[in-house]
Amino acid sequence: MTTTSRRQLLGWAAACTAAGPFSLPRAFAADGFPRKPVTLVVPFAPGGNLDLVARAIAPALQDALGQSIVVDNRAGAGGAIGAAAVARAEADGHTLLVTTPNALVVLPRMVKTTYALASFEPVGLVSSTALVLATSANNKKLPDAATLLRETRANPGRLTAGHAGPGTTNHVALMLIEDAAGVRFNLVAYKGSAPALVDAIGGQIDLICDQLSSSLQHIQSGALRPLAVLSRERDPQLPQVPTLHEAGVTNFDATTATGLLAPRGTPAAATATLNAALAKALADPTVRQRLQTIGSTPRPLAPDAFGRLLRQEDQRAQKLAQSGRLVGGNT
Repeated sequence: MTTTSRRQLLGWAAACTAAGPFSLPRAFAADGFPRKPVTLVVPFAPGGNLDLVARAIAPALQDALGQSIVVDNRAGAGGAIGAAAVARAEADGHTLLVTTPNALVVLPRMVKTTYALASFEPVGLVSSTALVLATSANNKKLPDAATLLRETRANPGRLTAGHAGPGTTNHVALMLIEDAAGVRFNLVAYKGSAPALVDAIGGQIDLICDQLSSSLQHIQSGALRPLAVLSRERDPQLPQVPTLHEAGVTNFDATTATGLLAPRGTPAAATATLNAALAKALADPTVRQRLQTIGSTPRPLAPDAFGRLLRQEDQRAQKLAQSGRLVGGNT
C-alpha cells in the first residue's frame, strides 16, 4: 500500500541527500541516452494527483535530459491499464510509469493483472502528498470529522465515500480508516480522482478521500469543505484543518508516495541517468514551488532506496491481503 509515514520518507530522503550532489552519469550519456522523447505514462485521467505531479516535473526533466517529455494519460482499471502498458514497453528508459506503489502491490492482489512489482525497475521517488477527507461545501450534515466518525459508527455503510479506484491510495486509506476507527463506509470507486471530485462537489456522494494536490483548488474555491487531513501533523497548505488523529483516531498517519518506474530490464545506467535528472528537477526552486503549491512535497530518492520503499509497501499489502480487506466487499 502507499500509506507511508512522513518520518520514513524524510529519513530516506536525508540518506539520499547525504550521498552528495547528483550529476548525469557520463557512461550512459556517451551512448546517446536519451535518444528520443521520454514518455511519462500516468495511469489515471488528467486532473488527479499523479497527473499534476507529472506535469509539474516534466519541464525541468526535459531541460535536464535534453529531450522532450510527453505526459500520456492512460486511465482505467484502477491504474492497471497504464501500468501494463509500461511493463510491456521496450526496456530502454524512454517509457516511464508515474505511480504510487499501490498500483503495483495492492491492485494485483485485488484483480488479475498482467504485471507485478517485479515487472518494473525503480527510477526514483518524486514526492509525497497529503491525503484529505472532504465533503461538499453544501453538506450541512457533516460539519467536521467528529460528526463523520459518529455518524459512520451509528449507521455503518450508510455514508458514501468516493475514491479514485480499486487498490488506489485513496481506497486503501479509507479501508485503513475503517479498521482504525471501527467504522464502515459505503465505498464508491471512480476512474480517477477527477470524476470523484465532481460528484463530491455536487453532493452525489457524502465525502471523498483524495490527495491534496488534486483537491486543494476545490477547497480553496469553497466548493469542497475539508474535514481532516490524514497525516500525523497538520498540513502547511491547510493549517486550519485538523488531523484525523485530533478527531480521535490515534496512531494513524497516511500519505501518498509518487515515483517513477521503468520496464524490467532497463539498463542500470539508464535508470541512473533518469534518477539524476529527476534529482536535478526536484532541486529546481520553480519545481519545488509548483509541487508545494499543489500540496506535494519533493522527496528525491535513488533507485535502490526507492526499491526498498516499494518492497516494504509490498509487505504491508501482503498483510492487508491476508487480513481479508482486499478480497470481496465493495470497492
